[in-house]
Amino acid sequence: MTPMIAFLSPERLLLLLLIPALVGLYLLLVRRKMKRSNTSGRTMFDFVIPKERTWLRHLAVGLAVLSLASLTVAFAKPKDEVAVPRQRATIVVAIDVSLSMLAEDVAPNRLDAAKAAAAEFVESLPPKFNVSLVSFAAATSIVVPPTLDRGAVTAAIQALEPDQGTAIGDGIYTSLAALNQVPPDPDDPKAPVPARIVLLSDGKTQIGKSSASAAEEAKARKVEIYTIAYGTDTGTIEIGGRVERVPVDRAEMQRIAKITGGEAYEARSAGQLKEVYADIGTSVGTEKVEQEVTERYAGFGLAFAILAAVGMISLGARWP
Repeated sequence: MTPMIAFLSPERLLLLLLIPALVGLYLLLVRRKMKRSNTSGRTMFDFVIPKERTWLRHLAVGLAVLSLASLTVAFAKPKDEVAVPRQRATIVVAIDVSLSMLAEDVAPNRLDAAKAAAAEFVESLPPKFNVSLVSFAAATSIVVPPTLDRGAVTAAIQALEPDQGTAIGDGIYTSLAALNQVPPDPDDPKAPVPARIVLLSDGKTQIGKSSASAAEEAKARKVEIYTIAYGTDTGTIEIGGRVERVPVDRAEMQRIAKITGGEAYEARSAGQLKEVYADIGTSVGTEKVEQEVTERYAGFGLAFAILAAVGMISLGARWP
């Protein structure tokens, strides 16, 4: 549900009461003019503004009324939620390195494509963002604790190696543990730092703690998780000479994101994955704050005023 717009000077909105009065006055004058026209025939006004163009007069007046309403709203100093760049945050990039990530349904394989996209994502984050890298298969690891050193994180991403098993829940708990290592803000050591987890996986939990309980813990700590269900339903890997299907479990990824209030994404190709990371970068790189948006409504008022002026000029002139 969209929140109602608030105002810094709401008492000024009382001026909007003048608008119905002005509209009523206009309608009264139009009615009186029609009566005179019916009793005395055509007037000089009819020769200047032909009757077939009266719609243009009504349109111009309507635009003028909209302009007046917009400018009155602007005069009341409206404020609204506006997305602005975050100054500081911590992002944990959690990557599934289970053997299913070797499936080649995404070229050259899921893991290599994921590493390339994750490294690009890390480089795109604002310079004051701390970034941590967590890997998970059957075992989990804080590969790089929260740091501003992008080179260390990207190098660690490229060095990731596949392993057996998938412990998504444990991966989330390990990501939360990484957040305990966030260095304090030198300007305000006690200030809480917003944190997000970006979790990429192609499978479902096979071992370890429940991903749902881990998501509940993240929710309790007010840490949103952005999940990426990565791969296609036709992915396969070869284990012991046998070919096994490794379809993506999108439902588990969606459930994790929903519990924490994050977003659930899907990517079936390297190109889609880069687009997903770019969208996530926009989401985690901005925050909603209340700001005065007077300019927005003043702009609407100016636009309506210009259109009304064009309409009024058109009443007395015939365009070529």
